[in-house]
Amino acid sequence: MKKLFIYFSLTGNCDFVASHLKEQGYETRKVELKKPLPKSFFFSVMTGGFLAGLGVKSKLKEYDRVIDNYDEIVIGGPIWNGRFSSPINTLLRDLDLKDKNVKFIFTGGSGEGKHALKKVNKLFPNSKVIFLKDPKKYKEELDKIKL
Repeated sequence: MKKLFIYFSLTGNCDFVASHLKEQGYETRKVELKKPLPKSFFFSVMTGGFLAGLGVKSKLKEYDRVIDNYDEIVIGGPIWNGRFSSPINTLLRDLDLKDKNVKFIFTGGSGEGKHALKKVNKLFPNSKVIFLKDPKKYKEELDKIKL
């Protein structure tokens, strides 16, 4: 069974999750913004939250979109303003996830994302969703990952 973790990481939390999943046999694929967010953490969070609130699909650097040969796709990224980050909106638009076993791992300072959960339940009704609170800082959060 081939498994893929495709993700975006701004602060390194999803990079940390990717390392953990790699040890569990997942291939990992990181996507990056074509135009980076502001360097200041405060302004990057404010900008990202605003974009997420609007449901923006950010432009990404070129990445491998071929997912045909994977049995399980796990999409990971930060929660901004309680919603998918804009790069995750882009992934959901770009990837053909029809008939795929799709799961989600989201990271954030609060470990919650009400709006994101509603959207996942609407788009992928039976998908597993895991919220992790700052896993770089709270390493025990990785124990929640049971896919």
